[in-house]
Amino acid sequence: MPRLSRLLLSAVLPFCLHFQTQYRAVAEEPETAAVHASVWSSKDAVHAVGFPDARENKKGVLSLDAGSLTFTSAATKAAIPRSAITAVSAGNDRVELWGTGGRILRMAIPEGGGLAAGAMMHHRVDMLTVEFLDPRGGMHSAVFYLPANEATSALTAFSQVPFAAAAMNLKGCGTNPVEPGSVLVEAPDWGAVEVPAAYRALAYEHLLERLRTARGVRHVYRYGEINAGSACPQYTIHVAVQTFKKGNQVVRAATGPIGMFTSATEITLNVRFQDHAGKLDVHQQIKATVRTESESTGVADKLAKTLTKHYVAIVRTADAGDTAKAKS
Repeated sequence: MPRLSRLLLSAVLPFCLHFQTQYRAVAEEPETAAVHASVWSSKDAVHAVGFPDARENKKGVLSLDAGSLTFTSAATKAAIPRSAITAVSAGNDRVELWGTGGRILRMAIPEGGGLAAGAMMHHRVDMLTVEFLDPRGGMHSAVFYLPANEATSALTAFSQVPFAAAAMNLKGCGTNPVEPGSVLVEAPDWGAVEVPAAYRALAYEHLLERLRTARGVRHVYRYGEINAGSACPQYTIHVAVQTFKKGNQVVRAATGPIGMFTSATEITLNVRFQDHAGKLDVHQQIKATVRTESESTGVADKLAKTLTKHYVAIVRTADAGDTAKAKS
């Protein structure tokens, strides 16, 4: 080797060895930022309702770590803090394998074959219900459909991740001014009636969704959201369950008209509508039933739709009465 080359090598080699040592040290050094490893995940979760910034009926990955619960779909990534979660429940139901398309297909099978196929074209899904509070203290519930038996492993994972749940704010609005066109939906009183957590969550969340788009409604408040710094709601809706019967979609699909009567899903509520001024106090009983081959959980949205129609009608009548009095 020429003398000049040996001199250059002897000069550069120590630097290269020093750089390699420093690079290896950096590469092997653990990250200083706190990274929470996932303790549970489901790759085939379907968001039904209630998770912030996530679209309904979208499939994605639901994962839990020590810091948050995250739902990632093709379009969005949404998360809530683990500390905001107040309760988690698991249940199961049976749904049509191919949805509406499957029902249309069975209708085309001759000689009553569609009824026989109805018992075969259903599968079990788990329902994971997550109850949590938003930064304002409002009560939320999110429902996810999971593959069979995955909700149980989710409950186990939640129990293994310690957390301090946020406290709900129940101070009320005090003497603050009333916000016209606003309505507060109180936490439903489920009493001693056994209603699955997913049905409770779906009923409350669907009711809020329906009210937000109803005519004359400017703002909808959740339970726990009213505080000393907020305006008072003009109207309040109190809900108490009277009866609940969970039917069976498989039986309805397999037995035709008979199943529509013997295995219907039904829920009956006693509802009270009040206004802040104390002039309005209306009690009504509202019932929703699923007798068709639709999924049983659809009873929650039917109930919300009916209740919203009653609310709009009651408020319209009350406003018309106030207008008539003012003119007289």
